[in-house]
Amino acid sequence: MLLRNIKVPSQQVSFLDAVRIGLGEQQGLFFPDQWPSLDVDALLAMPFVERSAAILGALIGDEIPQAELLAMVSQAFAFGAPVAKVTEQIGCLELFHGPTLAFKDFGGRFMAQALLASQRRSGIAKTTIVTATSGDTGAAVAHAFFRQPGVKVVILFPKGKISPLQEKLFTTLGENIQTLAVDGDFDQCQALVKEVFNDRDLVAKLQINSANSINISRLFAQICYYFEAVAQLTPEQRAELVVAVPSGNFGNLTAGLIAKALGLPIKRMIAATNANDTVPRYWRSGVWQVNPTVATLSNAMDVSAPNNWPRVEDLLAQGVIAREALSTQVVDEEDTQLSMRQLAQLGYLSEPHAAVAYKALKRELSPTEYGLFLGTAHPAKFKEQVENILGNPIALPPALAAVAGEASLAADLPADFVELRKYLLALE
Repeated sequence: MLLRNIKVPSQQVSFLDAVRIGLGEQQGLFFPDQWPSLDVDALLAMPFVERSAAILGALIGDEIPQAELLAMVSQAFAFGAPVAKVTEQIGCLELFHGPTLAFKDFGGRFMAQALLASQRRSGIAKTTIVTATSGDTGAAVAHAFFRQPGVKVVILFPKGKISPLQEKLFTTLGENIQTLAVDGDFDQCQALVKEVFNDRDLVAKLQINSANSINISRLFAQICYYFEAVAQLTPEQRAELVVAVPSGNFGNLTAGLIAKALGLPIKRMIAATNANDTVPRYWRSGVWQVNPTVATLSNAMDVSAPNNWPRVEDLLAQGVIAREALSTQVVDEEDTQLSMRQLAQLGYLSEPHAAVAYKALKRELSPTEYGLFLGTAHPAKFKEQVENILGNPIALPPALAAVAGEASLAADLPADFVELRKYLLALE
């Protein structure tokens, strides 16, 4: 299957080329303009890994032999995505059972497998990955590529604007993982990465790629856990399913909409944001206006210019997703904390991002519908916030306990492309 550049449709590339290139000309996103027909019922009866390999094979085509793809998926998806019961009418799709305790593990680990496959086929010996993170991407990408031969990773993150434990998961590794604490917010980090990709000489010299959710391999991987969620539901729950997604850069929502376009029985989806509400305002008014980013409890969603939104627009333009199948909700800080307390009273420990999605779901869910909200990170990644809001201590899982006392190896960087360019060239 060929993927086209949304901004420059004449640029069409294969899946593995799209993985290797990352962003297309004029910073365009690669995306399909046709979708395979799937036997959804048969897929839902399959085990997670085998089902995921079948879905990805249908999306990618014959570029990767199915046996090789199955091995890649087995390596990437070595953990589950259980649906936890919250009430009779609501469940949480827990996506934090991977090595870095966040949903980004699915996409990051599959991208690592896909990029290595691309390198093998193209004969490229070395790649430099430059990516920005608002929290969870950094850890997932760092761990997926840690000590991988021929790969250097440079992660930009907003200094002082992500939780300390989130930061420790990727700033303490060293070796082929380089981390930069940028004096700015996530949107400035993301803008710096875009400038890197605009510098074609730099990209060619260092064979630069990005591991943000703009990379098509990460996006395709995320589709798979929506199928895994529905596979765990009863026929009655599947018939009236509403899914609420905590939304920052909108890759997670895009993956869910693709799953729906592929035939997964999702009645509608809710994009839940915090105060960084560019998309909800646009959805109501039709005016795209990016305001300065606001720091919130749900810091991984502190994104004012979401990179994946053009793909949502493209799904709408293709006619495979109807406008009424998507709604938006803005959840403020007070409601975020209230939702965390309400979930705790129900016996479910959660964190700010999932709480935003839970509140949005509660606002819209009708008595006849079944609702899922996405749990995108382990509550312990936000230990201080969760303990302050709920008033109870929470234990650190082993992955966090192992790095909590480690020193950060991150270097400080101004939000300046010239300085970033110097840093990247010095790595060669």
